[in-house]
Amino acid sequence: MTYSGAAAAACAPDVVSIKGSFGQINFDVAVAETPQDRARGLMHVRSMPARSGMLFVYPRPQRLAFWMRNTLIPLDMIFVGPTGEIAKIHTNAIPLDETPIEGGEGLTHVLEINGGLSARFGIAPGDVLRHPSFDPAVAIWPCE
Repeated sequence: MTYSGAAAAACAPDVVSIKGSFGQINFDVAVAETPQDRARGLMHVRSMPARSGMLFVYPRPQRLAFWMRNTLIPLDMIFVGPTGEIAKIHTNAIPLDETPIEGGEGLTHVLEINGGLSARFGIAPGDVLRHPSFDPAVAIWPCE
């Protein structure tokens, strides 16, 4: 399928859209979908543009927990289920802290953005993500 204009930006592999009571916002993302990419994540990154992030994609729903080993910037971790609905947000994860940050069960995606942006933009549990990695058969806000 071909997209044009705003639809193309919202459903491109390097863009995540979030929709909620605040409206809609897009983030430019790097996608971590291999075990190696997920293990490396945002380690050693010294700064990140405000509307950028990393989307971690898992092949099946599972319990997810993250930590901040070798991560130099504070992050908001947005834990998401297979429908695209945000289940939990951990705000301002502390750089270099190795304490596990639990997201919960049944998760398929985690979006990491700069610390504090969830609150700044009004992103909350129950809001919905759109990205081509969500199965359109179950996604609340599919790309198709």
